[in-house]
Amino acid sequence: MSPLFLAYEDLKYLLNRGYKKKSALDFVANHYTLALKERHFLARCVFSDSEIEERKKKLLKKEEIEGSVLGIDGFNVLITLESLLEGRAILCEDGLLRDLERRGGYTLNVQTPKNLELLLGFLKLLRPSEVWFLYDAPVSKSGQVVRITWELMEKFGLSGGARLSKAPDHDLKDFEVVASSDIGIIKKVPFIVDLPCMIGEEKGIKYPSFLDVLKKPQLLGF
Repeated sequence: MSPLFLAYEDLKYLLNRGYKKKSALDFVANHYTLALKERHFLARCVFSDSEIEERKKKLLKKEEIEGSVLGIDGFNVLITLESLLEGRAILCEDGLLRDLERRGGYTLNVQTPKNLELLLGFLKLLRPSEVWFLYDAPVSKSGQVVRITWELMEKFGLSGGARLSKAPDHDLKDFEVVASSDIGIIKKVPFIVDLPCMIGEEKGIKYPSFLDVLKKPQLLGF
């Protein structure tokens, strides 16, 4: 077995016995001298059995979104969607798709309008009653992303809007249904939606699971 797989087994054991993730991960990663990417993978993708069970109860299916007021963690969803389209997303142990690249924020790029168009076109099919995008205000050019989102929402005839937020993780807790893979947000809301994962399934886009990475750690080389 690879050091990463052994580290996963040890971390899982500790998490299931109530150890704090940071201290347990530091101990295990140091013991097996894991690389930074391997540590980040375990931090983002591995959870206790109780956390996994709780999130499975919160995670909605496509057909359950119709008629709901949907809050969207804008940059979180955009980053994950971009990672999916670029072949860098991983399906984590709790059933949510996540980006594993260590970023300090989001960078507006030429693909942003196209990715938003893909996202909003898919949302149109889900038929929520309203969609509200919240974008982190401190992120560079976040105002431009808000404007693009508004324009595309009008194009697709979606009710709702987009706005800047100084603390999306705080403001999104006011919604019953939220699209995000952020652990802090997931803990605060009743229901969650994984839009990038749904789009991946709809488009037939392949992505590795955390088990694939455990078996082939070289997959972290992207």
